[in-house]
Amino acid sequence: MAWFRRKTDGSEGQASKVHIAEGLWIKCDSCKEIMYRAEVERAGRVCPKCHYPFRISARERIALLADAGAFEEHQTHLETTDPLGFKDTKKYRDRVRAAVQKTRTDEAVVTGVARIGGFPAVLCAFEFGFLGGSMGSVVGEKLARAIELAVDKHLPVVIVSASGGARMQEGILSLMQMAKTSAALQRLAEHRLPYLSVLTDPTTGGVTASFAMLGDVILAEPRALIGFAGPRVIAETIRQPLPEGFQRSEFLLEHGQIDLIVERRDLKDTLRRLLAFFA
Repeated sequence: MAWFRRKTDGSEGQASKVHIAEGLWIKCDSCKEIMYRAEVERAGRVCPKCHYPFRISARERIALLADAGAFEEHQTHLETTDPLGFKDTKKYRDRVRAAVQKTRTDEAVVTGVARIGGFPAVLCAFEFGFLGGSMGSVVGEKLARAIELAVDKHLPVVIVSASGGARMQEGILSLMQMAKTSAALQRLAEHRLPYLSVLTDPTTGGVTASFAMLGDVILAEPRALIGFAGPRVIAETIRQPLPEGFQRSEFLLEHGQIDLIVERRDLKDTLRRLLAFFA
């Protein structure tokens, strides 16, 4: 990024370049304002102008929600394979390898046991930077095992979703994870243990169509995109203009599909109060 200013020595057609360090500024996707990055970080990765929550990593999410030093990660030994030998412009194995290096996580979800405001819970957070937070076989298995761990330890479950849906590089195997996670949550319900679902931007596709919308209480961050198919696909299918704010969390709250919209700074305390209620 560079700004230019004219010399004042009378020379024509010459300009001196003033370099601004990369990464100092950030643009809000909602209000389009350009802000000092440090100011956004101090606000918890939320736009200080319009309060739009920026996307954050799974590790950052866990740090915001779990009590300090109280998160113990589980299911770290599972590795993604390539059952279909899938290749588009790149091999699926290469995409997975690049995602691991980029995000420093082994898959698109991080699971473990945590304390949230002093209350123990199984906490799962999606990593959207890992292939769009897509749900493949390992993601489904990690979620199912996390829910089974909650049943064994008699703990509530909190899942923070940020996903583009099922991972199509695994074909029908990825779609099977919708049934697997839903069945695991049914076992959790049979043991009368609460499941709190937190929807962030974006939560779409097969994730929305399965465990994300099965919470006993469903929370969402402001202006999060939540839906199954994308707005463009829906508009082209029904050949009708879509309502203002369609598939955003405010629209879903108005139509009774979620229970509460919570600002990021209030999310931990809201979860603490809900866990206290169910406890």
